[in-house]
Amino acid sequence: MAEILVALSGGVDSSVAAALLKREGHDVTTVTLKLWGGETDSGCCSVSDVEDARRVAQQLGVDHHVFNFGDDFEEHVVEPYVAAYAEGRVPNPCVECNRHIKFDKLFRRADALGFDLIATGHHARVIDVGDGTRRIGRGADPAKDQSYVLHMLGQDQLARLMLPVGEFTKDEVRELALELDLRTANKPDSQDVCFIERSPGRGDAGRRAFLGDRIPLRPAKIVDQSGAEVGAAPSIELVTVGQRKGLDLGGATERRYVVDIDHTTDTVTVGPFEDTLTARTEVPDLTWTNGAIDGELTVQCSAHGARRPATVTNTTIVWSEPQPRVALGQSVVLYLEDEVVGGGIAGEEHQP
Repeated sequence: MAEILVALSGGVDSSVAAALLKREGHDVTTVTLKLWGGETDSGCCSVSDVEDARRVAQQLGVDHHVFNFGDDFEEHVVEPYVAAYAEGRVPNPCVECNRHIKFDKLFRRADALGFDLIATGHHARVIDVGDGTRRIGRGADPAKDQSYVLHMLGQDQLARLMLPVGEFTKDEVRELALELDLRTANKPDSQDVCFIERSPGRGDAGRRAFLGDRIPLRPAKIVDQSGAEVGAAPSIELVTVGQRKGLDLGGATERRYVVDIDHTTDTVTVGPFEDTLTARTEVPDLTWTNGAIDGELTVQCSAHGARRPATVTNTTIVWSEPQPRVALGQSVVLYLEDEVVGGGIAGEEHQP
């Protein structure tokens, strides 16, 4: 049996992943990544999470370690997150954490320690295409699928990755955890951004406070498409194209959406929904998992967003029907049925 290093976050999914591999007879060692040392209320990187992971490893009778990758996390995730907002982009820190930390730094540490494979508790699957290559596939539970945030994984990583809970729904994972009497069986899911506080009732205050401690947040005027000023935004960095809620429009009754953001003049333009739509989206760094695919695909542009049909011409997504513009900096992930076949980061949008 293989020697497997299991990333044990302290949540139920990774706990069950480790338990299933142990039950199959593999030589399992667990590790918790200490990434963020600041304040958090999102259920990730806290002292209690490390303790939950340690106790689960103890229940399973396997070794448990803690790797402190805090400096790498600051360099590759937190600093780019802040810089992106300062430049008018909307980053996806979970994608960058997977890209640079969990599936790069951790893999290199596993190599140095002589492990054969890495396992995590992500809700996704590794699919053997049949030609010697692999793809990430959607998890069995559509509501919990995490293939979107794993789209950047290359063939070397996929060849050594195990995702044991990808074949189960979340309810089935919790049932397994209860059967195994794991202490994390009823633990709530963590939030997406582990370093942003998201206490109930605070709205977007956590993100605003986090960014405001690191960069100056600039107020913006809100204008309609005739140029008339209709409101104000406390920080242009927190406004995104397509946004409707959270805008101070002076009591306007008609629904208006953000259709343009000008960071050079600190101006936000609002208009009707149809003016948020575009026929094309640029993805300048688009890469394919194992070769370009002609014909219609489906495309997902946010971690929990719907997939929409489109075709790809070079680095341009051509939508089958006009779609809301994708915020600069968001990952754009291509699917063939339920398998990830490519992806990249949204660049300058084409206007309708």
